[in-house]
Amino acid sequence: MAVCRRVQLLLLFMSLSTRFFFTQGAKSQGGVNENLVDNADMGKNPGAPLQDGKLLAAAASQPRRSTGWKLAEEEACREDLTRLCPKHSWNNNLAVLECLQDRKEVSEEDAELAVDSVWLLWNYKLNLTTDPKFESVAVEVCKSTINDIKECAAEERGKGYLVSCLVDHRTNITEYQCNQYITKMTSIIFSDYRLICGFMDKCKDDINTLHCGSVNTGEKDVHSQGEVIACLEKGLVSEVEEQTEHYSIKEDCKKAIMRVAELSSDDFHLDRHLYFACRDDRERFCENIAAGEGRIYKCLFNHKFEDTMSGKCREALSTRQKLIAQDYKISYSLAKACKQDLRKYRCSVDTTLPRAREAKLSYLLLCLESAVHRGRTVSGECQGEMLDYRRMLMEDYSLSPEIVLHCRGEIDTHCSGLHHKGRTLHCLMRVSRDKGIMDNLCQKALQTLVQETDPGADYRIDRALNEACESVIQTACKHIRSGDPMILSCLMEHLYTDKMVEDCEHRLLELQYFISRDWKLDPILYRKCQNDAARICHTHGWNETSEFMPPGAVFSCLYRHAYRTEEQGRRLSRDCKTEVQRILHQRALDVKLDPDLQRRCMTDLGKWCSEKTTEPGQELECLQDHLEDLGSDCRDVVGNLTELESEDIQIEALLIRACEPVIQSYCHDMADNQIDTGDLMECLVLNKHQKEMNEKCAVGVTHFQLIQMKDFRFSYKFKMACKEDVLKLCPNIKKKVDVVICLSTTVRNDTLQDVKDQRVSMKCRRQLRVEELEMSEDIRLDPDLYESCRQDIKDHCQNVLFGNAQVIECLKDTKKRLSPRCHQKVFKLQEKEMIDPELDFQLMRVCKQMIRRFCSESDAKNMLQCLKQNKNSELMDPKCKQMITKRQITQNTDYRLNPVLRKACKADIPKFCQPILNKATDDNELEGQVISCLKLKYADQRLSPDCEDQIRVILQESALDYRLDPQLQMQCTEEIPRLCAEEVAAQEQTGQVEECLKVNLLKIKNEACKKEVLNILKESKADIFVDPVLHTACALDIKHQCAAIPPGRGRQMSCLMEALQDKRVRLQPECKKRLQDRIDMWSYAAKVAPAEGFSDLASQVLSSPAKSYILTMMGMCVVLLFLMGLLCGRITKRVTQELKDR
Repeated sequence: MAVCRRVQLLLLFMSLSTRFFFTQGAKSQGGVNENLVDNADMGKNPGAPLQDGKLLAAAASQPRRSTGWKLAEEEACREDLTRLCPKHSWNNNLAVLECLQDRKEVSEEDAELAVDSVWLLWNYKLNLTTDPKFESVAVEVCKSTINDIKECAAEERGKGYLVSCLVDHRTNITEYQCNQYITKMTSIIFSDYRLICGFMDKCKDDINTLHCGSVNTGEKDVHSQGEVIACLEKGLVSEVEEQTEHYSIKEDCKKAIMRVAELSSDDFHLDRHLYFACRDDRERFCENIAAGEGRIYKCLFNHKFEDTMSGKCREALSTRQKLIAQDYKISYSLAKACKQDLRKYRCSVDTTLPRAREAKLSYLLLCLESAVHRGRTVSGECQGEMLDYRRMLMEDYSLSPEIVLHCRGEIDTHCSGLHHKGRTLHCLMRVSRDKGIMDNLCQKALQTLVQETDPGADYRIDRALNEACESVIQTACKHIRSGDPMILSCLMEHLYTDKMVEDCEHRLLELQYFISRDWKLDPILYRKCQNDAARICHTHGWNETSEFMPPGAVFSCLYRHAYRTEEQGRRLSRDCKTEVQRILHQRALDVKLDPDLQRRCMTDLGKWCSEKTTEPGQELECLQDHLEDLGSDCRDVVGNLTELESEDIQIEALLIRACEPVIQSYCHDMADNQIDTGDLMECLVLNKHQKEMNEKCAVGVTHFQLIQMKDFRFSYKFKMACKEDVLKLCPNIKKKVDVVICLSTTVRNDTLQDVKDQRVSMKCRRQLRVEELEMSEDIRLDPDLYESCRQDIKDHCQNVLFGNAQVIECLKDTKKRLSPRCHQKVFKLQEKEMIDPELDFQLMRVCKQMIRRFCSESDAKNMLQCLKQNKNSELMDPKCKQMITKRQITQNTDYRLNPVLRKACKADIPKFCQPILNKATDDNELEGQVISCLKLKYADQRLSPDCEDQIRVILQESALDYRLDPQLQMQCTEEIPRLCAEEVAAQEQTGQVEECLKVNLLKIKNEACKKEVLNILKESKADIFVDPVLHTACALDIKHQCAAIPPGRGRQMSCLMEALQDKRVRLQPECKKRLQDRIDMWSYAAKVAPAEGFSDLASQVLSSPAKSYILTMMGMCVVLLFLMGLLCGRITKRVTQELKDR
C-alpha cells in the first residue's frame, strides 16, 4: 500500500451519516457486511507480531467458520462488548467495530477498553484495509457505480486506487449499498492515521521531528494515533503563522494533512482527535443535530466561545477552523454550497491572484463577495455559508495567520486576555484608531480582514458590534430589516445621541475607522457609485486594490465631483451623489473617519488639538481654529473640507442635530434641499437669536461664522456671488474680512462719486450686504477689531457674552477708558454704523418692531433719522427709545458721527470752526466741540439754512436731555449731581436738568460749567423751541399772541417779550413768570459774560429781544453827534493861514 499514488484521495466528501448501526435482520446490509468480513482473510495477519498477544493474533488469524467469524465471539472483546455495545449489534462486525473504537482509552488504570481488545480491533482493521479482496468487495458492491464513473472504471486494479476514486466521486454515488460501503470504510480508516493509504510514508519524518508520536505499530496506545494527525495539523498552522522556532513540514506531508482534513469534513466522527475532545460538548450543544454534511462542525463552531465549552474542544475546533482558512474545501458545507458559484465566477485560488500569501478561504470570500457587490446572483445557500465563515473570521483573530504574525506585539501589549467573540480584533482596531502606533503590516492585515469578512454588508458578522449595539438597534433602527446594510448607517446617524450606548459607540467607531479607509466596504455606496468611480476615479474591481492609492483616495475623488456644477462637468449620478452626502454627514462626526484628513493632519492634531478635543467633532473645529498654523498639506485638506461644508452645512451632522428646533421652525425648506448651497447656514445665522436657538446650536453657528472669516472661499454664497469681483478688484486678498472691506470700499467710493456703472456687480453687492450684516453681530467676526480690543474686553467686558453685539456695545459704553488703538477702532466702527444704521446690530435688534411700525418705508440709511423723529411718540417702545437716545449721545460727541449734520454743515464747519478742526485727529471724538461751535453761530444767526435746521434739532433734543450735550456733561461733571441730583434721577428727561442749572447759575463755581450754561441761555434767546420749559409754559400764549410769526431767529421770543411789556396783553401767569426769570438770567449773563469783541457785541445786540430799542437809541446817538458837529464847528485848535502855507 506504500506505493499508492493517491495517498490523500481516500474517501473524499464523507458520507451523510456514519453513525447508524446494521442490525442482524437487515438482509441487504448483512450481505454486504458478511461478504466484506468473509473476504478479510484473518489467517494472513500482515500486521507486526504481537509480543504479548499471540493468542489474539492466532484467534484473529484462524480460518473463518462457515457462518462467518464474529468479533463478538472473541474472548478479548466479550467483556467490553457486553458492557458497551447494544446486543442487536453483536452479529455485525462493523457495528461492533464502530461501537468499540469510539471508546477512547485514557490510561491503563481507567481504560474504557481492555488492552487485549484494543489490539484485536487494531489487527482486524489493519487486515481488513490491506487485504486485496478489500477492493474486490468494492467492485462487487459498486459495480454499476464504477461503470457510470469513467475515471474509476479506468483505474488500475489491485493497488487501492479504485476505492480512492470512488471516494473522490462520493457525491455522485446513488447506489445505496455502494454508498453505505464507502461510508463504513471511512469510519474504519480514520480511526488511525496508519490505516490511511500512504499517509505514514509521507509524514514519517515530520512526525518524528515534531514529536507527534511513534510510527511503530508496537506502540501500546494505538488508539491515540488520532492525536498524531492533530499534532501535525497544529504544526502546519504554526508554520503558516511563522511562530518562533517553527518547523517547516515537507510539502508532501502538508498535502496529506490537508487531504485528511478534507476527507473528514463530512462527519466529525472522522476527525478522531476532535471527536474525542468534543464528545461531551457535542451532547451538550448539538444533541439534536444529525451527523453528516459538516453539521456537527458548524454547530460546535457556533458554540465555540460559550463559557461551558471545554478548553480541549475549543482548541481542537480552532485548529480545524485554521485549516479551513487555508483551504475552504475542508469545510464540507461551504464547498458543497458554493461549488456551482465558484465555477460560474471562475473563483480560482491560483497564486497569481493579487494577495497570493493570503489564505485560500479569503480568495473564495473576496471573489464571491465581489460578484454579489457587482449585482451578480450567488445562491442563497452559498451566501448563508459565506456569512457563517465571515462571522467566524471576525470572532477569532487567530484564524487569520497574517494578524497572528504581524500583530503579535500589539496583542501582547494592548489586547491580552480578550480572545473571545471578536474582542481582540476590536481591541486592535481601537489601538490603530486611538493611538496610531500600529505597525503598517498589522494595519494592512486588519484592513484585509475587514475586506474579507465585509461586516459593512451585514453588521451581524461582527459579533462584538452586534452584542454591543443590540439595544440601540432594537430602539433606533427597528424599522430596518435585520442584516440590512443600512443598519450601520442608522447607528452612525444616532451616534452621540441619547439612544446610543457607550459600548456600541466604541465598537461602531472602531469598525467604521477601517470601513472608511476603503470605499468599497460600504455596500450601498459601492453599488450606487461603482460606475461613477470607474468613470471618474479609475478604480479597479471590488476585490482588487492598488498599493499606490492611499486610503480614502477614491472617496475623496467622489466627493470632489459630487458638488460640481454643470458647467464644471464630470458630475456624479444623482444616486451616487446622495450616498456620498450620506457618508460625508456620517464621517463629519469623527475626524478619524476621514483617512485623508487624519493622514495629512496627524502631526497638527497632536500639536494643536491633543488637549482640546473632549467633545465629539472637536478635532475638526480645532484644526479650523488653527488653520493659519497648520502644515501646508493639512491646511489644504481642512480648507477643502471647510469649503465643502459651506456649500452643504448638513455635512456637519452634530451641528444640524443641535439646531433641529430652529431648522424645523424657520429653515425646514432649506434643510429639505439635497444640497442647500449655503442657504441653510444663512438661515441659521439670521435666526441665531430666536427662542428656539439653544446654546450648542448658537456656538456651532458662531464657530462656522468665525471660520468663514479666515478665507472668503469658506462662504459659499459669497464666493459664488463675488468670485469674479474679487479676482478683478481685490486680487491676492484671501481673508474674508479683508475682501469684504475691499469690496465695500469700492462700492462706497463709486456711490460717493455717482459712478454710473458700479464696479462691483449687483449680485455681489447684495451678498456683500448680507456679509456685512452678519459681521456686525459678533466682534469676533471682525478679527481686526477683536485683536485690537482683546485686552480691553478682558479689562472692561469680561463678563459680557459674545453674540448679539453685546461686547461691541460694552466697548462703546466704556469708550473713554479704552486703549488708544481700541478706541480708534471703535470710533471707526461707530462712524460706519452711523452712515449705515442697518449695520448697528443692537439698534436693529432692539428697535425691530418700532422700525416695522414707524420706518417700514424708510431707506436703510435713514433708519436712525426716522427713529429719532418718532422717538417721543406714545407708541414708542421704551427700550428702543433708550437705544435711540444712546445713539444720539454718540452722534453729538462728534459731527462725523452724524452724517446728516455733516452733509448739511459741510460749508459752515470749516468756515466757523476751523481752529477746532486743526487740533482734531482722524480717529478720536471732538467731544462735541464742533457742534458747540455751530450752536453759537446758530445763536448769531450766521449759519446756512440747512445747517441751521440741523442745529435747531440738536438744540431742541439736547435741551430736553442734558446727556445729548457732551460739552455740558463734561464741564459740569461735579455741578450736575451736586445741584440737580433730583432732576437727574427722573425717569424721563424733559429739560429739568438744564432748567436746574439755569436757576442755580449763581451757585455754579466752575467757570467752564458756568460758561456752558450761559451759552445755553444765549442759544435759547435765538429760538424759544430750544428752551423746553419756557416753551411749555408759554405754548398757549404763543398760539394766541404770536401765531402769525414764524419760528426761528428769535422772532417768537421777541413777540413774547413785547407782549410782556405791553400792559394791554395778559399772559399766562406761568409764562409771565418764566419770561421774567429769563430776562433776569439774560441780564446776569450780560454782566458776567461781556462781549469779547465787536462781532460778539453785534451778535448780542442782534440776538437781543430789545434789539429794535437798542438799535434806535444807537442811531439817535449817532445823529445827535452829527448835528452837534455841524452846529458847533471844530472843537480842535485852529491853525493860522501862515502856518498852513509854510
